[in-house]
Amino acid sequence: MSRYLLSVHSAAGEERPPMTDEDMRRGFEQISGLEAEMRAAGAFLFSGRLDGASAARVVRPAKGRTRTTDGPFVETKEHLGGFYIIEAPDHEAALNWASKVTLAIHAPIEVRAFVHDVDH
Repeated sequence: MSRYLLSVHSAAGEERPPMTDEDMRRGFEQISGLEAEMRAAGAFLFSGRLDGASAARVVRPAKGRTRTTDGPFVETKEHLGGFYIIEAPDHEAALNWASKVTLAIHAPIEVRAFVHDVDH
């Protein structure tokens, strides 16, 4: 099995229609169901939703010390909003999970394999 990052992307200023309480309830149920399906298949390792890019801080090396600056590392219109770390037998299986995630959350998903390390 290989590990994959399914990264959820959002665009700054992208307008989404407001969600009602019922829309949110249905959305959370759909995501919970999908994550239960991933767990049952042995694919789910971890997921997380990130705070907005404007809350990011960047720590850089500077002459043997560090320097911290406000804002995201890269100034772009698109930002990482969350992620799933999964295990899948191959890239096609990872793409299949990403297809299910994108339909559940209505956001683009980037699929990237982890470079194999000695522990995996």
